[in-house]
Amino acid sequence: MQKLGLIAGNRKFPLILSEAAKKRGYYIVAVAIKGDTSPALKKFVDKIFWVSLAEFSRMFEVFKQEGVKDIVMAGQISPCRLFSKEIKSGGDLGMMLSGLQDKRADTIFLAIAERLKAEGFELQDSSAFVRELMPAKGLLSAGAPSSSVWEDINFGLGIAKAAAGLDIGQTIAIKSKAIVAVEAMEGTDNLICRAGRISRGGFTIVKVSKPNQDLRFDIPVVGLNTVKNLIRAGGSCLAIEAEKTLFIDQGESVRLAGKKGISIAAV
Repeated sequence: MQKLGLIAGNRKFPLILSEAAKKRGYYIVAVAIKGDTSPALKKFVDKIFWVSLAEFSRMFEVFKQEGVKDIVMAGQISPCRLFSKEIKSGGDLGMMLSGLQDKRADTIFLAIAERLKAEGFELQDSSAFVRELMPAKGLLSAGAPSSSVWEDINFGLGIAKAAAGLDIGQTIAIKSKAIVAVEAMEGTDNLICRAGRISRGGFTIVKVSKPNQDLRFDIPVVGLNTVKNLIRAGGSCLAIEAEKTLFIDQGESVRLAGKKGISIAAV
């Protein structure tokens, strides 16, 4: 049985990836991050080891001990933890971060990928196990966006791609061809809440991949929480980049969006 190492962050992506990999016959050794990874992950993997961010280098020891060569990353680590005491206090991860030219997502993830390679591991494409959860181009919801919302989507796509290309964020909020909010470190859910306060509702969320997206990490993800937050904030539409965005709990999300009059499209 082929072994697969998993560096697991928060939310459901690590669980979904693990379940998909298990169906393909993989034996999964997970390194879970205290304070971020869901405890439910233990039900989906063969072995799980809990580490703090201060114990970053321990994961290399775990994977070597378990005879793992191929690694995948799934789920985020809360960005605010970059400024936490466990990072500032030093340790291997703190030292690695302090030596980087900047703290953009790609800079950090590429540094981790290089460190994994130096330790004898190979970081793999995390989307390979879940391609069926990345919708093709088309309308996903029962209700279609209005003509004005389509104008906002088309207007927002290029701007979202530009922001993603600068590794600022992968999501923007648009209303009446005005840029309401641009995602940065706060993440998509907080962006949606902020957009609701600024626009007083009726805005469109556009989420894209980076122009040269590295499929090994930081894949754009939406799901039920995205739709629930859009409802709370008074948003009207969610547009995602087709075949490049992971849509978790798509069926339930689309049904809820339909009940609340929210349109969802893969573009």
